[in-house]
Amino acid sequence: MTSTPAPGTPVRGSTTGRPVMAALDLFGRRWTLRVLWELRGGALGFRPLQHRCDGMSSSVLRRRLLELQEARLVGRDAQDAYCLTPLGQEACAQLEGLSRWSERWAAQLERSD
Repeated sequence: MTSTPAPGTPVRGSTTGRPVMAALDLFGRRWTLRVLWELRGGALGFRPLQHRCDGMSSSVLRRRLLELQEARLVGRDAQDAYCLTPLGQEACAQLEGLSRWSERWAAQLERSD
């Protein structure tokens, strides 16, 4: 298993591990953004989260959750469900801007076809 991307350590695209490159490496892993996106509405147990992620394999979900916990974007609540940490909530707030931009982009491409 590959290690969790972290600032200051070599990551895909950066031998120095610049923070933005480490974040892009982490977010670029398959299913990572989907897990964060699904948790932005509140804490979820493993099976409900897996269901919301279109039934991704349990081994991949487990790996992504471990990486996101190591990156301190996901934690566990009092009921042992997965939830966003304050840092994870901040990341999702930033992704909301990207989501809004992508909607404008899609509309513009649609108009030009």
